[in-house]
Amino acid sequence: MDKTFARYEGFTEVGWLIGLLLGFLMSTYELDTTYTVLLCSGLNLVAFIISAILVTDPLLVFERRLVSIKRTIDFTFKGVVIASKLLDGLSLNERLKKENLRAFYSGLVLFSIATSILFTPLPIFFSQKLALPTSVVFAMFMLNSGGGVVGYFLASSRSTQAAEKTHISRIVIFRSMLAFLLVAVTQKLTYGVVLATVILILMGFAYAFFLVYTLSLSMELIPAGKAGMFNVLLGIGGASGSFIGPFLAQTFGFTCVFLTAGIIFFLAHIAFKIFK
Repeated sequence: MDKTFARYEGFTEVGWLIGLLLGFLMSTYELDTTYTVLLCSGLNLVAFIISAILVTDPLLVFERRLVSIKRTIDFTFKGVVIASKLLDGLSLNERLKKENLRAFYSGLVLFSIATSILFTPLPIFFSQKLALPTSVVFAMFMLNSGGGVVGYFLASSRSTQAAEKTHISRIVIFRSMLAFLLVAVTQKLTYGVVLATVILILMGFAYAFFLVYTLSLSMELIPAGKAGMFNVLLGIGGASGSFIGPFLAQTFGFTCVFLTAGIIFFLAHIAFKIFK
């Protein structure tokens, strides 16, 4: 299931990357906004027609139910094993407990807030504080999307259920370290642009793994009929961060933005550790 998610998100990221490239070319050649609107509308219409013709619902939707049954069987099996050891008089160092869903939800929201705080004002930082031309900023964010594409397709070949819970917190702390590292870019280093570009690529790569792992886990953890909760939590975090990020940048400067994002990423890391 997680491999399907990874491929789906990978192709979505490819589309986003192509859109960035088209937007850059259209802005470079100063095409009229009317053509931009017509192009976007036409592409959406084509996507709708293709999906209406080619995409069909399965006759039986049972994958989520199978996952729920598997979780129940695994939990019951662990309980039987522990009970058997206790009856045999063996000492135990393990405990029977379920995942902390509230911690999982909190981690999703915090991660989304930190991401939005960081990326909403970031283009302004590159164009104004680092005095980079628009073409270079476009290229940097295209490389960020490129890192995401690589991450999605790599996740589709390496993702396993056991790795999901283990690696989520590590991915989040990695993003936290990258956010803190952006503070060095504010010092106007000689290779600051190169460092910022590498950080963006790594952030896109890490985000791909995070989204695949958490989306797959959400299908296992979130009850049937409430699958939209995943997008709701990410949307709440994204909406909140989109206001907080520009406010911090205008009031306290971009160093505060990077530090705040890094701290919130770290809090998300703690939440996912508690969840596991």
